[in-house]
Amino acid sequence: MAEQYDVVVLGSGPGGYVSAIRCAQLGLKTAIVERENLGGICLNWGCIPTKALLRSAEVFHQMKHAKDYGLAATGISADLSAVVARSRGVAKQLNQGVTHLMKKNKIAVHMGEGRLTAPGKLEVTGAKGTETLTAKHVIIATGARARDLPFAKADGKRVWTYRHAMTPSELPSKLLVIGSGAIGIEFASFYNDMGAEVTVVEMMDRIVPVEDADVSSFLEKALVKQGMTIMTGAGVEALDVTATGVKARLKDKGGKVTSADFSHVIVAVGIVPNTENIGLEQLGIKAERGIIAIDAMGRTNVPGVWAIGDVTPGPWLAHKASHEGGIAAEAIAQALGNKDVHPHAMDRRNIPGCTYCHPQIASVGLTEAKAKEAGYTVKVGNFPFIGNGKAIALGEPEGFVKTVFDAATGELLGAHMIGAEVTELIQGYVVGKTLETTEAELMATVFPHPTLSEMMHESVLSAYGRALHF
Repeated sequence: MAEQYDVVVLGSGPGGYVSAIRCAQLGLKTAIVERENLGGICLNWGCIPTKALLRSAEVFHQMKHAKDYGLAATGISADLSAVVARSRGVAKQLNQGVTHLMKKNKIAVHMGEGRLTAPGKLEVTGAKGTETLTAKHVIIATGARARDLPFAKADGKRVWTYRHAMTPSELPSKLLVIGSGAIGIEFASFYNDMGAEVTVVEMMDRIVPVEDADVSSFLEKALVKQGMTIMTGAGVEALDVTATGVKARLKDKGGKVTSADFSHVIVAVGIVPNTENIGLEQLGIKAERGIIAIDAMGRTNVPGVWAIGDVTPGPWLAHKASHEGGIAAEAIAQALGNKDVHPHAMDRRNIPGCTYCHPQIASVGLTEAKAKEAGYTVKVGNFPFIGNGKAIALGEPEGFVKTVFDAATGELLGAHMIGAEVTELIQGYVVGKTLETTEAELMATVFPHPTLSEMMHESVLSAYGRALHF
C-alpha cells in the first residue's frame, strides 16, 4: 500500500529540506526524497565545504603575512589532505544536523531516486527496491549540477568540476579556471592562496560579469596583484588531456590563439538543472531547457505540483531556494485550509549575492549601469576601505562600498561591496531594501564605531555629498 502524505518534497538541498521543515511546522504530514546525501549539493559539495576550504586558505595567507602584524611565523606549509579532511568534516557535521532536523520535525525520509508518475504520485527506487508515495502536493527541489563543455568533459583527474576541486588528491602546479562566476573565482582564489599558478579565462569582457563594473575592475586588479593571470573577452578553443597534464588552446580578446600547458583545469561555466527523468514530460509540466516555469508562489502549471530552487529561474543561490521553499510551504498550507498563514511572493530585487574570494564580493539590487538602463536618474555613493579605521587596524585597507539611489525618491536601488567581510555587511542593505528604506533613514541610523559597517553609512552620505571621513 502506498505511503500517503500531505506533502512530498523531491530533493533535500537548502530549498528542499527547508520547505519540508516549514510544512511540518504547519502541521502537514511531510516526506522528503533524496537520492544521495541529506542537505543536497550546497551542504555536502557546495556552499559550506567550499567556505571551509577558503577559510583554510585565508588563514594560510595571513600566516604568510604575519610580519605585517608584528608577528613571526617560520616553516609555514600547507597539508592539502588535512585541509580537505577538515572541509569534509564540516560537511559531515552539517549533514548529520539535517538528519536530526528531519527526525525532530517528524519528516519521513525516503532514500532513492524519485520520479513523478501521476499528479500526487511518486515512485522511489532505492536500496530497498521501489516504493510508491502519494501526496496532495509535491515540491520539486532537485537542484542542479555543473555544466560540462563539449570539448572539456570532466574526468576527475585533470579536468575538474567543483566537486573534484573540493577533494583534490594533489595540489595543481598550474591551474586553468574556465569561467569567472562565483564558483570559478572562489576556486581560483583558494588555489592561488594555496600556492598554485592560476589562469582565469572569461568569455565576457570582465570577470564576475553579473557584478557592478567597478567591482569587476577592482577585483581583476586585486587578483593580478596576487599573481593570477586574468584573460577576459577570451575563450578556450580546445583541450588536449594527457595522463600528466592539459594543453589548452586559448583565444584572447584580439583573436590571437596560443597554446599553454596546465596541470589541471576547473570548468565553471554554469549549471544544468536536474530535471531529467523525474516525470516532467509525463505530467506535462512546463519547462524550458530544463528550467521549470512557476508562478510567484512556486506553482507549476500542473495543480498540486510545485518547484523551487535551481530547477526554477535564477538567480541560482542557496538562500533564494530556501526562501522559495518557505513560500511554497505556506502557500500549500493555505491551499489546504490554514487561514493563519499569509505567504508573500519574493522580491527578486532584494536577493543578495556573495562571492567568497579574496577580497570578498557582496551585492544586492541594481548595478549603476542597470539602474540607468531602467530609466532611473541616480545618485551614487562610494567609500573606500582605506578611509575606515577598523579596516586599517585589521590590515585590510583594500576595497570599497558603493550605493546607488533613485535621485527622485531616495530609494536604495542597489549596493555593491568588495573587501574584507563584505559578505557579512551586505545584509544591512538587504534589510533596508526590504523595508523600502530611503537615504534619509540610512543617514539617520547610528552605526557602531569602530566597525567596517561605518563604511555603509559613509557610502550613503557620499551619494549626497556628505561623506565625513574621505
